[in-house]
Amino acid sequence: MSVAAPTRVYTLGFWLMCLSSFLFFASFNMLLPELPDYLTSLGGADYKGYIIALFTLTAGLSRPFSGKLADTVGRIPVMVFGSLVCFLCGFFYPWVATVSGFLLLRLLHGFSTGFKPTGTAAFVADIVPLERRGEAMGLLGVAGSLGMAAGPALGGVLANQFSLGTMFYCSSGAALLSLIVQGTMTETLPPAQRERFSWRLLRLQWNEILEPQVLAPALVTLLCLFPLGIVLTVIPDQSTSLGIANKGLFFTFYTVASLVVRLVAGRASDRYGRVPVLRLSTGLLFVALLLLSQARSAPFFLFSAAVFGFATGLNSPTLYAWTIDLSNPARRGRGVATMYMALEAGIGLGALAAGWIFSNDPARLPYVHGLGAAVTLLALVYLVWGVRKQPVPVSA
Repeated sequence: MSVAAPTRVYTLGFWLMCLSSFLFFASFNMLLPELPDYLTSLGGADYKGYIIALFTLTAGLSRPFSGKLADTVGRIPVMVFGSLVCFLCGFFYPWVATVSGFLLLRLLHGFSTGFKPTGTAAFVADIVPLERRGEAMGLLGVAGSLGMAAGPALGGVLANQFSLGTMFYCSSGAALLSLIVQGTMTETLPPAQRERFSWRLLRLQWNEILEPQVLAPALVTLLCLFPLGIVLTVIPDQSTSLGIANKGLFFTFYTVASLVVRLVAGRASDRYGRVPVLRLSTGLLFVALLLLSQARSAPFFLFSAAVFGFATGLNSPTLYAWTIDLSNPARRGRGVATMYMALEAGIGLGALAAGWIFSNDPARLPYVHGLGAAVTLLALVYLVWGVRKQPVPVSA
């Protein structure tokens, strides 16, 4: 029976999940390059750090709920809710006319990533054998990376050639397509574990918020995603300061590089171990941030984006796989949610710090990226000296 294990990775459900992830990530990433200027046009130039921070705040706060619901109601309902929120928020952006309304919508939009990726990761973990987990997470990441690459590039074209309204409605449409794809999937949570949704499921005990088994990958996630919050906040302005008209170009280079390494090195952590690969990827992330801090020309800036993407392409699927390795199968949704809470905290804190230090002054960009490099160095120190041996997976 063991010879059939590889084919189980690539079932129709797996590829549908990849398609759904592509559409979902394309949807909300489509907006990112244009949102700082849009907020400025509303009179909120001083609130750019909140574009990402508010989004990640609700995403992080909703993780314990999405994790519990994924383990009780099911993976697919959790994903459907996340995609539905993304669809509705994208549709309402053109109707926002005030800074407070915009910030409220960003706050609500965060629920989308608080739910959809949690259900996705738990769903894929259910159908993937342990020995192919890193590879499968890499392929799922390829789909997400394609969405992250296509989204900003398409968003820039739509905004420049048509209008911001067109871009927002297309973002909403991509989320709707993701929602439709999920309707074709079969639930993977065993029937014996499923419950009908009731409001009591939203009452959380303290022991339902965090999964202790995954605190090590969660800590590394928080530290390694801090720089992403910085990048998402300042890169549009840094692009403009270097004379790059399409503010999504950095994200295209970054995501394509991430995509390439996921295809080439998807099974690296399956073969060499999660922690050794994370040490390498975190070291590369540190180098990328030093390069970004010194970027004085468009070619050097885009080269830095590629290095950043290469590091992320190794880092992200390995963190996913390590988290799932250590999660109790009965609490897999909670384990994934814990890792995602750390992810959102890292991105949100990075965005707030970047907005405060940057203050719309390009001369401060080296200090912003330098802070990201320092936090990444902490993650590397922990991986080298704080994690002495390869953790043993507890789930198959």
